[in-house]
Amino acid sequence: MNRKREIFFFREYFDNFYTAQNERVKKKILWTLKVIQELDRIPDVYIKHLKSTSGLYEIRVQVGNNIFRVFCFFDMDNLIVVGHGFQKKNQKTPRKQIERAEKIKAEYYESKK
Repeated sequence: MNRKREIFFFREYFDNFYTAQNERVKKKILWTLKVIQELDRIPDVYIKHLKSTSGLYEIRVQVGNNIFRVFCFFDMDNLIVVGHGFQKKNQKTPRKQIERAEKIKAEYYESKK
């Protein structure tokens, strides 16, 4: 396996989301994370920068008609820090979810001091 990026799961945020999903969703999430680790250039379909945030990205997972988002951000060039996830119910990412992701990011950098 040729990794271009490392993935770091910060605290229990991702785990709480992940363990609540069914097997099909879990498989697709793991597959998507593997793609993100290994591809030189990650297509927008798998990870996308969120405009008007402090450098947040959303990992995009779709299983059938269900859409899931997992927030993350980069620390250094090749470390992706993964925060919480949620199931998306409509087109727009809820402001509350973005605010939570910003808090988790701040918490991460605070914990590094």
